[in-house]
Amino acid sequence: MNSTLFDLSTYLKDLEYLVNIDSGSSCPEGTTQVAEFFHQKFVAMEWQVRTHNFDSAIGPCLEIVNTDQKHYDVLLMGHMDTVFKTGTVAERPFTVKEDKAFGPGVNDMKAGLLSIYYALNTLQHERELNQTAVCIAFNSDEELGSIFSRPWLEELSKKSQYVLVLEAARSNGNLVNQRKGIGRYKIELAGVAAHSGVDPEKGCSAIQELAHWILALHNKTNYETGTTVNVGVISGGTTVNVVPDQAKAEVDLRICDLVEVEAIENVMHELVAHPRTSGVTAKVMGGITRPPMNPSEKTLQLCKKVEIIGCELGIDIGWAATGGGSDGSFAAILGVPTIDGLGPVGGGSHGISEYILISSIEPRFQLLRRIIQEITAN
Repeated sequence: MNSTLFDLSTYLKDLEYLVNIDSGSSCPEGTTQVAEFFHQKFVAMEWQVRTHNFDSAIGPCLEIVNTDQKHYDVLLMGHMDTVFKTGTVAERPFTVKEDKAFGPGVNDMKAGLLSIYYALNTLQHERELNQTAVCIAFNSDEELGSIFSRPWLEELSKKSQYVLVLEAARSNGNLVNQRKGIGRYKIELAGVAAHSGVDPEKGCSAIQELAHWILALHNKTNYETGTTVNVGVISGGTTVNVVPDQAKAEVDLRICDLVEVEAIENVMHELVAHPRTSGVTAKVMGGITRPPMNPSEKTLQLCKKVEIIGCELGIDIGWAATGGGSDGSFAAILGVPTIDGLGPVGGGSHGISEYILISSIEPRFQLLRRIIQEITAN
């Protein structure tokens, strides 16, 4: 497979195979099948493939290396799980229409995984990796917040000089060098039930207290600082004529700076300590699941290199800051130069219209090859 003769039809056949596997985070059988595909591909390249089974709730995670060295010139990250339920492939399998390829996970992020393989296979064929130590980390729980694989990803990041993440490029072609941090919280409130018509004064409404929580938390949203709080799921009560003795909520927090976390959690601590509804108690669980990914000076220097490479390839490189999370945040917070969005251009992630632009596959493959060459040259 010569880089100047990129076989797009072969790539698309491989992509069709991968997309037509139901591999939601809660479908270990599917992520295992995806893992087996890449296991076979890299073993054929004579790379070492280590399988990690961090928890029975998820599929395997793959650690793939071309060397026995303890430190790596570059770590490439990607995830094999999607957000889609089993059966989605049967409803809308991989399809191609004009310049777009559609299907569950095609953009987030099976095309990116495949691009990693194609780029490294080509570089090895051209003997460009002889002095380069490469590590690949494919996990199966990214869409769950990487709750099981995070320590492993952090350890690999500490051993690496650079980290490249193959999430898809933005729909306008931009790469990503900044992401918000993510927090997830669950709130449980306990009150006292009572008949809402006969003796409502004997009840203590957990839903009434939850209303205070919702208002207080949403009031902490600040678009200027990039902090957003969203109470996205609520439940409570048993029937309409009973004062509700229980209520629950799930909260999503996005931040650009970790200092914002204290202000949000202080609101929660205050509401736990001083409920607005007499007789109701509250419990909060959760915390920050992904730190913010903010570009360091070394990352900005890497971005400049990427811009130069893009110019040489005729690709206009732009940079995006996004509120969506990725495993690149775990590397960036450790100070490792990290860039994201290196997969093909696409959009509609997590939805029925998810797609990639077929015309972007080869240019982004070439970009990835050149970046690996450049950052491992010294």
